[in-house]
Amino acid sequence: MVGTRPEAIKLAPVAAALARIGARPRLLLTGQHPLDVGEHRLGDYDCVALHCRGGGDPWEHAGQVAKAVAPLLSDRPGLLVVQGDTSSALGGAVAGFAAALPVAHVEAGLRSFDPASPWPEEEFRSAIDARATLLFAPTEISAANLEAEGVPGRIFVTGNTGIDALLAVAADAPRRQSEAEGKLRLLVTCHRRESWGGGLRAIGEALSELASGYPLAIDLVLHPNPMVAETMRELLAEKAGIRLLEPLGHFEMVAEMQRCDILLSDSGGMQEEAPALGIPLLVLREKTERPEGVASGNMLLVGTDRRRIVDNVVRLLDPGVRAAMSRRAFPYGDGRSAERIAAHIADFLAEGSSASPEMRRA
Repeated sequence: MVGTRPEAIKLAPVAAALARIGARPRLLLTGQHPLDVGEHRLGDYDCVALHCRGGGDPWEHAGQVAKAVAPLLSDRPGLLVVQGDTSSALGGAVAGFAAALPVAHVEAGLRSFDPASPWPEEEFRSAIDARATLLFAPTEISAANLEAEGVPGRIFVTGNTGIDALLAVAADAPRRQSEAEGKLRLLVTCHRRESWGGGLRAIGEALSELASGYPLAIDLVLHPNPMVAETMRELLAEKAGIRLLEPLGHFEMVAEMQRCDILLSDSGGMQEEAPALGIPLLVLREKTERPEGVASGNMLLVGTDRRRIVDNVVRLLDPGVRAAMSRRAFPYGDGRSAERIAAHIADFLAEGSSASPEMRRA
């Protein structure tokens, strides 16, 4: 199941790993985000387009996806694989559960322990994990969350396939020198639903203050969501020192990340990628389901409070402080997660049935 750009990025390595061992997957493309199948080489596989465009109520979209997927499961595939916590993932999983098919969840066990942050993702991933047969947890913390909940599925710690995808493109997207002489480069992304309204305005105000008073060249990558993009354009389009970039593909985004000095983002993917690239990340959220990056010293939660954002960016202007957060770390994986997942899937399919309860943790 592939619905969003992050799902495409993170499932493409799994599809490739399965193909390498002779288990060519069929990909169901829900249409939640417009996707360039060539960018992720998804066109190498049998793809079925479902045309379930997102953008409205996420629960309604999940139901739309479940209804569209259900007829495609009549041939009883051996396993349905979903990734993450989107409405596409939930809809696909629900269709699999209803058809009594085994479901595998890639990136299982992430928890903020607050249903409202992020919403609705915290509820979606918990619902998938509660009934999935195979749970591919990216870290030991994620696996421990699943064990504490007593989920019935079998748990494997595999790492995060987003790191596989990152390392595959990072070598071809080398660091470049900043074009702004004498200024540090701040790269910004923001889109979280819980920040819509006041949160986005506070982020815009913080960026305006930073651009006016500090030696920073600020690039903000607009999100494909038109409401979010238009809000940021209204706030920042005429602001000196701030450049608004149209939405970027994965390769282009990694290239931009590698040429910046500081990251400011609410993206889950960037929380995984920034430590591996050795880039300090200030997270525009109050809570995170990815605490490993905080523990490794690569990221800090600053929320959407204008003062906290400005003060922490200014703090990172100090070379020593910035260097302490710039040490490369790999808390989310080593780039071999997809091959582990593919091997576990192959073993499961060879068994022909789900694991027994006493084999919950691999």
